[in-house]
Amino acid sequence: MSNDTKKPNDSTSTTKDKAPRNLVSDILGVGRLAVDGTVGVTALVEAMHHTITQIPLPWGEPLKGKATGLTGLVYQSIRDIAQVVGIGMDGLLQSFGPWLELQSTSEHHEALVAVLNGVVGDHLEATQNPLALPMQFRLAGVPLDLTPEALRQAYPETCGKLLILVHGLCMNDLLWTRNGHNHGLALAQELRMCPIFLHYNSGLHTSVNGERFSALLETLVAQWPEQIEEIVILGYSMGGLVTRSAYEAARLAGHSWPQHLKRWVFLGTPHHGSPLERGGNHIDWLLEKSPYAAPFSRLGKLRSAGVTDLRHGNLLREDWEGQDRFETSEDRRRPVPLPVGVESFALAGVLGQDGAHLAAKHLGDGLVPVESALGKHPDPSKTLAFPSEHQWVGQGIHHLDLLDRLDVYEQIRRWLAPSLS
Repeated sequence: MSNDTKKPNDSTSTTKDKAPRNLVSDILGVGRLAVDGTVGVTALVEAMHHTITQIPLPWGEPLKGKATGLTGLVYQSIRDIAQVVGIGMDGLLQSFGPWLELQSTSEHHEALVAVLNGVVGDHLEATQNPLALPMQFRLAGVPLDLTPEALRQAYPETCGKLLILVHGLCMNDLLWTRNGHNHGLALAQELRMCPIFLHYNSGLHTSVNGERFSALLETLVAQWPEQIEEIVILGYSMGGLVTRSAYEAARLAGHSWPQHLKRWVFLGTPHHGSPLERGGNHIDWLLEKSPYAAPFSRLGKLRSAGVTDLRHGNLLREDWEGQDRFETSEDRRRPVPLPVGVESFALAGVLGQDGAHLAAKHLGDGLVPVESALGKHPDPSKTLAFPSEHQWVGQGIHHLDLLDRLDVYEQIRRWLAPSLS
């Protein structure tokens, strides 16, 4: 079916309706990140300088230690000055911030912050940087207050069916809307469900986000102002991993919300990882084999815990705790099967028009291979048992196209509401 076919109507909010971001807080966050970057680059240059002065062989173990003497004093002075400037900026902005009241409702601004969180979100949270995104449910870009009164005001029509949407890496809830179409809003309108969008820091470990998502869902269910008939979750890309992690966290914590979960749909989810992250891991390994190139491996290691979890599709703390996440290692995940009693659906895309071609299957939608998106794995214990009728592969679809292609939308709708097809 042509992608040019008219899409279902789905209302989107205007920029003025969205919760503004505090620009002073964000400028403060950028300043702290700049200081961190200055210190990091100084360490890289110092390591290069130290290596060159020692004239080691081209291959071998990287040299340890820092520059000494006057050279070492220069590098330490740069680090100290950067820290002093950072402290000064913090004090200045925190002092004048209450009077400035600079705010932005720009979707572009929000998108940039989401990308930054995806790339270095774990660092932002660890350093208490104001740019670190908190996890929250939102509607039209506005955080939902999880009290019965506030939820009744946000969803004035009677609604016992919840459609929860979980975005992917380097994204936010607003980016579900692409080319004027939003799967969540369109599905909610047609299926008479309440759309609820998760907003989170995608740079954190998947298991951390999963635990927080589960706890937030438990609060939502407890505070929902009427009886819940069912919960349906649509997870895009990394969002599908966070969703599966949340279910496992709920099982271990004894949460009640899984009792309401009837169906979930995984849209381009790398259940068994992405070759791009595995490739990046191998590049790190190669760089470290030469003392001259080893300092540059630090640049590759800037990527977040959320990104490195995509190497194999980690879901649990035990998949990464006690390990160096940048080491080249085999897939050590504990298998997490699909739960009994929840209808599970998986969609994948291929760039070409011939989905049976080996290269097309390996490349998939450009980021996620078909086998990974459909949960297939050489190890039977890791294979996810999606029924054949609950699997779908779209032709000529890039990873981002999964968000607005009409054929993708119609397939999801056929699964969730066969009577409307």
